[in-house]
Amino acid sequence: MSSQNKEHEREDGEASSSSAASSSELTSTSHSTDTMKRAAAKKLIERYFYQLTDGCGNTNCDNEFCASSGKVKSLTPNQAAVQAIQLFSQEARLCDAQPTKVARTQQTMTTKNNEKDSVKGDDVTKNDSCMGAITPTKVFTILNKLETNDSAHCTAQKTVPYLTEEKLMEVIRKCKEADSYSLLIRTLGEVYSSIPSLSASFRKEHPDSPIDAVLEKAPKNLKNLKKEDVRIMEGDMDKDEDSTEMSCDVEGAECQSSESKTKSVKDEVWIDFASLRRTYEALFTLPVSAFESALVNALVSLAGDVELDLMFGVHSDEILHALVVVFEIPELGKSEFLEVALPQLCKAASHLSVTGQAWLARVWSRHCKTRLKSLLEALQELITRKVLSGHFNREYVVQDDEYITSATKLMKVLYYANILAGELDPPELRQEVPNSSGDEVEEGHFFAEAAGDTKNGNPQHFEDPLSVELGVNVLDSREPHIPFTEFYHVLLNDVVEMDKDFAYYKSDSTDSLPHMTKKFSFMKHSFILTPATKSLGLYYDNRIRMYSERRMSFFHTVVGQPTNPFLKLRVRRDHIIEDALVELEVVAMESPKDFKKQLVVEFEGEQGIDEGGVSKEFFQLIVEEIFNADYGMFTFQQETQTVWFNPTSFESDAQFTLIGIVLGLAIYNNIILDVHFPMVVYRKLMGKRGTFYDLQDWNKALYKGLTELLEYEGEDMEETFLQTFRICYQDVFGATLYHELKEGGDEIYVSQDNKKEFVDLYADFLLNTSVEKQFKAFRKGFHMVTDESPLQLLFRPEEVEELVCGSKNFNFNELEEATEYDGGYTSDTPIIRDFWDIVHNMPLDYKRKLLQFATGSDRVPVGGLSKLKLIIARNGSDSDRLPTAHTCFNVLLLPEYETKEKLNDRLMKAIKYSKGFGML
Repeated sequence: MSSQNKEHEREDGEASSSSAASSSELTSTSHSTDTMKRAAAKKLIERYFYQLTDGCGNTNCDNEFCASSGKVKSLTPNQAAVQAIQLFSQEARLCDAQPTKVARTQQTMTTKNNEKDSVKGDDVTKNDSCMGAITPTKVFTILNKLETNDSAHCTAQKTVPYLTEEKLMEVIRKCKEADSYSLLIRTLGEVYSSIPSLSASFRKEHPDSPIDAVLEKAPKNLKNLKKEDVRIMEGDMDKDEDSTEMSCDVEGAECQSSESKTKSVKDEVWIDFASLRRTYEALFTLPVSAFESALVNALVSLAGDVELDLMFGVHSDEILHALVVVFEIPELGKSEFLEVALPQLCKAASHLSVTGQAWLARVWSRHCKTRLKSLLEALQELITRKVLSGHFNREYVVQDDEYITSATKLMKVLYYANILAGELDPPELRQEVPNSSGDEVEEGHFFAEAAGDTKNGNPQHFEDPLSVELGVNVLDSREPHIPFTEFYHVLLNDVVEMDKDFAYYKSDSTDSLPHMTKKFSFMKHSFILTPATKSLGLYYDNRIRMYSERRMSFFHTVVGQPTNPFLKLRVRRDHIIEDALVELEVVAMESPKDFKKQLVVEFEGEQGIDEGGVSKEFFQLIVEEIFNADYGMFTFQQETQTVWFNPTSFESDAQFTLIGIVLGLAIYNNIILDVHFPMVVYRKLMGKRGTFYDLQDWNKALYKGLTELLEYEGEDMEETFLQTFRICYQDVFGATLYHELKEGGDEIYVSQDNKKEFVDLYADFLLNTSVEKQFKAFRKGFHMVTDESPLQLLFRPEEVEELVCGSKNFNFNELEEATEYDGGYTSDTPIIRDFWDIVHNMPLDYKRKLLQFATGSDRVPVGGLSKLKLIIARNGSDSDRLPTAHTCFNVLLLPEYETKEKLNDRLMKAIKYSKGFGML
């Protein structure tokens, strides 16, 4: 045994006698004692940690547990933290000299950060001039000397009051002994009403120390650790490291992790979150709640000071740390905290600078993952209460309520924290959405001239300053920590006036307006809006552009240069693809801005006047033909029931551009299509390259096989899989084609070392490279129509799919509740009751046919069938006529048949054989 270990034994005896002599002084709660012991142990573990990583500075050191001896292998911070706990458990040798990196005390740390408001350190963190070097056996002796009076400190300097877990536990102990909580009330009121005091509270000695993370996973008893305990800690830390990895860019960009992405010099956090949460747990489990009102009043006072400071341009680290401590209060979404304190705190936080918001988002994403859900629920509940208690009308709209808007602004910080806390792809996978002129165009291509139109330039996209500051986009989110749908606030969506909100959005986008005259717009906080509400914002934007084009057409007519105010297409039903291509070709060459006009379709030889219904059928027919497998432009994925671009298609780029234009025109004209793209198509349209994870809904079998390859850990991978970097795939005719993912790929076998590279290259080829030409043309056509709309501001890729394809919820009970009646019919009319009884008993395919017959589309609108607004009108008394419909206006004309059987017969014939348009 070393001389130092002998000294440890002697000091153990001294500690025991000292402990016995002073046992009467140790009257704190068991929770407090355990906490103090663990905190003191942590000090010593830190000594071991820095000895392992930095050494003692002695070049002749022979301690095998010291980096200066050269006997310690290279360790990651997490590995060093685990080994430091082992050394503490074994009472391993510590060098006499201090390590080169000495743990800073709370006293010195606070002084450095805020010289005016320095904070006294606890006795266990005093520097060595006061207490000498800490040894393993001194740790528990020191616990008996913890602070009981401020005068006992080495430094008697008058300082700002602050709280630690130990201090608050002592206050609670004294209150229980005195059977009075006045001391606790005074303490909380004093600290929680002061920015400097709260900022100085619950501090830790090192920002983001790996020791904190390891200790959270370590057993309570740190002495005599078992091998199994060490293995579990090491395994958990390995998982943590793996979980922060992000997909590598297939073109060779370096892997980044969400952890490293969110770290910066500005992001140092000195809050001891574990200690803070234990403190709150102890505080809010007290049998009395007398302190809560005092705490609420203190928070209101604090919020007022924060708001004033931020409004006058004082943006300090103290404010940010104080806000983090406050938002960790678990009861913030309940009782008096929700009614009084939280609204004021949100109002104050709404004045944070973009830099401050970004700091808060990073801290929440890294340290408060378990808190995000409850904080979101608190903000949602606050908005709910304010909406229910508000009396909103056209003069006083929901955007005028400062508590609702400030809670929404804070929710945006939480929204980005949620993205950062989830699984992220590297930003290199994001692509700048090209303008029409940015794509390479073959000479003579009919879209070449359109591409040169400077007015049809880059898409006009609003970039959220917070997104820019964080360097993260919603497209980077592979899977958020909390599902994005939980940010929707349905009740708020019911009362928001989207026409006014759109006007506020447009005025806020005008830089010439003074800042004070700009109104809050939910369109710039679209995470809180449902797709149905967002589609209204997009509808207003599209309609205003259409009206603007009509107005310009009128002016041109007045000056003698008449133009058509509509985008008019005249097509033959039997040659719809060829005719549409020719018509759109002319528009693209002569005036691409005509795509912003309202679409009007005319079928040659038919009398239908297009008020919307004819256009719906046009889109339906063109989609049916284009996506037909016999046409050869797309392949059909049987397992996922989706279509994909045919990489060996013989069709010209013009055909794919046409499909892009059709998709854009459908969105622009508020028409839902029966298309079945995998989600990766919408991600690529929004500017995100396809990745391995997109294969899951593109080809489930392939995704499963590649996942098994990635998860295989055997050393015989080459012999087991016999897979090289040469892959094979089939064209639309079933012929087998081969492709080398890298040069000499047929000679390179997939191994444990390169399996991730193989999977990334494979996915990149299938989803990007092999269809690059076809998709580029498709995307160009899409952005010819949508380039100036707020599509990307409002919608995520999965919401764009719903915008294009409609909802998948065929709830005909919703349709019945939303249906209106005319011509003498009511919901209680016998034929109407019979009608709905027949409809509810129809199979799904006939229900779709009924929608097609009555509205011109068999798709469910965004938000469900309740948004359809079907009208059933009486069309005379009983007769042999079939039901008819005005699809442009969603009106079903229904004669008043005498019997249910006759109604069923006539209705089935009408929906089964209807096609084409005539004058009604």
